Amino acid sequence: MKDLAALAKPQFTSSLHPGFAPAALANRAFLKMVDELEQPEPLVFALERGNGQISVFSTRCFPEDHENAHLNLPYAERTVKMLLWQRGGWKVMVGGPKSVGEHIKKVYSADGPRVFDFDFMGNVYENPFTVEVITAAEIPAPFEGTMTLGGHLDGCRIGFDLGASDRKVSAVIDGEAVYTEEVNWDPRGNTDPSYHYNEINTALKTAAKHMPRVDAIGGSAAGIYLNNRVRMASLFRGVPKELYDTKLAVLFTDLQKEWGGVPFDVVNDGEVTALAAAMGLDDTAVLGIALGSSEAGGYVTPEGEITTWLNELAFCPIDYDPKGGVDEWSGDTGVGAQYFSQQAVFRLAPAAGIEIDETVGLAERLKSVQDLLEANDERALKIWDLLGNYLGYGIAYYAQFYTLKHVLILGRVTSGQGGTIMLEKANEVLAAEFPELAGSITLHLPDEKTRRVGQAVAAASLPIIKK
Repeated sequence: MKDLAALAKPQFTSSLHPGFAPAALANRAFLKMVDELEQPEPLVFALERGNGQISVFSTRCFPEDHENAHLNLPYAERTVKMLLWQRGGWKVMVGGPKSVGEHIKKVYSADGPRVFDFDFMGNVYENPFTVEVITAAEIPAPFEGTMTLGGHLDGCRIGFDLGASDRKVSAVIDGEAVYTEEVNWDPRGNTDPSYHYNEINTALKTAAKHMPRVDAIGGSAAGIYLNNRVRMASLFRGVPKELYDTKLAVLFTDLQKEWGGVPFDVVNDGEVTALAAAMGLDDTAVLGIALGSSEAGGYVTPEGEITTWLNELAFCPIDYDPKGGVDEWSGDTGVGAQYFSQQAVFRLAPAAGIEIDETVGLAERLKSVQDLLEANDERALKIWDLLGNYLGYGIAYYAQFYTLKHVLILGRVTSGQGGTIMLEKANEVLAAEFPELAGSITLHLPDEKTRRVGQAVAAASLPIIKK
């Protein structure tokens, strides 16, 4: 990735991360070099996920005998990484130069550097992860799936949003939030499934006190959920596998039983972010990004539907700097969780000269830096200025894989003036580096209350109440 990173020459730099190599710029430079050839080599990826659904992404690269063919390998590997976590898949078909396909097969294997992705995708889709090396002509046709999601506002509903440092809940009557609450908790370090059950149930009971009845419950949580079953979630990583499979996986179905079998839907928090954005903007082609304990993403298509993709942007690369932020779970470098979350703040604080008290909880640590920001401390201002740089270049990278009209950011990291600083800087980056995107994509911040609890309110709209 070192040679690929050298292609990225950002106009906007920071002493807090001098080696930042935006993927958007590196990819653009790589493709510009390829497009100068008389005959660029086709490079097509197909990813198969559940129910035979297939996503196809077409690009191009250098012929194998070209002097720059070595750049194909990191370009293809990072593209596969993005596609796996954006769209999901247990099988990756690589149509292009054989050297590229063999490289992907080696990297994404049980003994390769991307073993985390190899294991994760196999577990999620309950199929052994596979890489097939074929020709571009042999790539199958796409077979996508979409679904309608949420927007139901009738009746008395509870909505909850589970993050790694806090849990939020709202009582919603006919679309009006009559009560909201935010409570700090520590799910990731807890090994007992009953802790998670009781914490969530306590939140539901608290919200229920503010309504005459409960007609439906909707939830938003970091992780992957299929039919309300917990498939993979960092929130619950502390639970041992034997308890995970027997107790934790059925956490939400057990809660539904306790609440009398009312309509009960739980989905990835990123999808609810996108839903909240689409509902607020009354438009489509929306990417929602939640900057909390990690990064969550969700997407509403130009047709106004939710995809069956993963949209797990926390694991999608946006920086090609070999010395960039390292994700503590996957072990990968330059992925979103280290750039669009409180983890980014904690990573950058020492370089800014800010010492964080690691004896307090994650929410308190973030608030301590945000308090400095609200006091206009120059050190904290430099952190959020760089987060704005990350956001501008990150959106330009996401635009290579999504059709976008709107991007909405929310979450704890955007509270106070932090969100405004980030959006202003991101718009500056887009205007200078990507004017074609600046003219077609609008960035948004919800108001302060929605910024912090909007996902819980949107989550309440998930279930359909049968008449």
